[in-house]
Amino acid sequence: MASGSALIFDEEMSRYKLLWKDPVCEIEVPERLTVSYEALKTHGVTQRCKQLPVRQATEQEILLAHSEEYLEAVKQTPKMSVEELMAFSKQYSDVYFHQNIYHCAKLAVGATLQLVDSVVKREVRNGMALVRPPGHHSQRSAANGFCVFNNVAIAALHATKNYNLKRVLIVDWDIHHGQGVQYCFEEDPSVLYFSWHRYENQTFWPNLPESDYTSVGKGKGCGFNINLPWNKCLSQSDAHVCLFQFDPELVLVSAGFDSAIGDPEGEMCAIPEIFAHLTQLLMPLAAGKMCVVLEGGYNLTSLAQSVCQTVQTLLGDPAPRLSGLTAACESALESIQNVRNAQSSYWSCFKHLEAHLGTSTKRARMDENSGAKEAEKPAPETNTKKTTQDIVWPEPLIRTSPDVRTVVAPPPGVEVSLPEGCQHLGEVSQSATKEVQSFRDKHIQDVTDQNIHQPLGNIISVLDQMMNKEVRNGCIVVSDLSVSIRCACERALMGLAERVLVVFIGDGNIPVKTNDGKVFLVQVCAEETEEECGNRLSLCLREGESFTAGFMQAVLSLILPLAYEFNPCLVLGVFRDSGAKTHLTPVWGHLTSLLQGLAGGQTLTLLQGYDKNLLEVTVSALSGAPVPPLGPLGAPKPADVQMMEKQRQRLQKRWSLVQECWGLLR
Repeated sequence: MASGSALIFDEEMSRYKLLWKDPVCEIEVPERLTVSYEALKTHGVTQRCKQLPVRQATEQEILLAHSEEYLEAVKQTPKMSVEELMAFSKQYSDVYFHQNIYHCAKLAVGATLQLVDSVVKREVRNGMALVRPPGHHSQRSAANGFCVFNNVAIAALHATKNYNLKRVLIVDWDIHHGQGVQYCFEEDPSVLYFSWHRYENQTFWPNLPESDYTSVGKGKGCGFNINLPWNKCLSQSDAHVCLFQFDPELVLVSAGFDSAIGDPEGEMCAIPEIFAHLTQLLMPLAAGKMCVVLEGGYNLTSLAQSVCQTVQTLLGDPAPRLSGLTAACESALESIQNVRNAQSSYWSCFKHLEAHLGTSTKRARMDENSGAKEAEKPAPETNTKKTTQDIVWPEPLIRTSPDVRTVVAPPPGVEVSLPEGCQHLGEVSQSATKEVQSFRDKHIQDVTDQNIHQPLGNIISVLDQMMNKEVRNGCIVVSDLSVSIRCACERALMGLAERVLVVFIGDGNIPVKTNDGKVFLVQVCAEETEEECGNRLSLCLREGESFTAGFMQAVLSLILPLAYEFNPCLVLGVFRDSGAKTHLTPVWGHLTSLLQGLAGGQTLTLLQGYDKNLLEVTVSALSGAPVPPLGPLGAPKPADVQMMEKQRQRLQKRWSLVQECWGLLR
């Protein structure tokens, strides 16, 4: 099994700069690369990564995405004078050339391919390439937007050609739409391109109608291009679409950090910690095979901080807790609605929306004539530099991780092989034994089973180790779930956690109190309940071939938004003995992986009874190792859709983030 994260950097890629006055291009400076790398060194991150050598891309590799004529033109730039470089640059839009940029662009492509090779060959689990120039705007025969060669597009073509990959996902979180990537793959169903970007009804650069949600691909590629355009400045973005249904074999990220706070280009307010969570949410895909490639980012402080947050998450450090999350604005909600409308013909996970979604009446869309006129207008002048320079924000907290990531307590006498970073829980301490006896005398005097002492002692021991920062999470096999849950919640609320999120898979009553706001209970079950508490979510999902689709729909549209807004200090995952229901194991693994972004990664899982496969999947998810793929996802059952919408409408009165889910059919 692959382990570790790669980091690729070569200072040579900083050795070009703008040689003349150009207000548009002056923000693209060599320091973008060097400050990012120095920040990683300062925080001790580079020493933890596997450093890969950088090589130049070959001409054959560049020609995977570019024309021979364009390559030959760029090859002439090292011999040009400054005046010739300026004239050559003016042939393209918002880009500048330098005598050394061809060399640097070949290194940028080569570095990206080195990373892809190492990840696909499983020499490392994931990694980041710090490259310059960026790439996602460059097109087959044109430089554009500071980009010379399209690093990520070439990487995707390289992966499908040389490793026979059938499904590559490109996620582009740069503030600008990566039109070059879209053009490259708009007819290719083997590459799913998903971009969220500032659009402002086509008034934000690159000012293209094809950057809107209506561009879904062409021919066989219809449905494999997903644009989520923001029409107002937003503090953070969140959308759940069909990435899990696509089931990629490799994830490539065009990682632009110009949506980060203080950036003069993006003018957004995303704190650097947001990028830790974006990375965390993508890591369960493709068995963890993820390559992050630097694109934009022009505030040197927030850029460096955001890069650090991203790489630390790739390394497995716990994501920082986010507080104060609020509902997206009406414009963002409408953008999400429009995307689902446009994509519902192509993805079965959106089929249930077809009967309800219509053309938006709220969005101030431009018709074709007015759109053409608006596109011709110059953008209004703003005092952007002054306002972004004046913005201040707290530096992200130091992210620390215990030496031991996961402790495991299987049943007595059972030997379990553990992934890297995991260890078996040792003997229960005398203090924990006393706590067990105290708990028993107080709460369960009528229980005569003496075998209950060991698992309760294990629960108290693991929670105490979490509180002392000795371990991050744990997995314990128990026999009596009711008593175990009660013990875990009571112990956690005594000192480790102010708030506990309990996620329970199985039927039956759960002995936790939620009316005081300290516990939020999510239950996925087969038997309906009538619980109306604002801190309880009961999801009664029907068994059958659509169960996995319904489960993941519930996770992405309800459970995660609620969990992030609740902001727990501990996640308690509970799995009731499922008997022969082996179909639950993969979705449980993905749910456990996704929940690692909460509570600083502090998760305790309780498994009723010993199931070797379930235990191994749980430990893999807790340790950051890959979990089993979900396989093809169909459409959720209509009855499940109606049930989830009913729950959403009930809960949105108290929890604003569920307004962002698929149920927004206004």
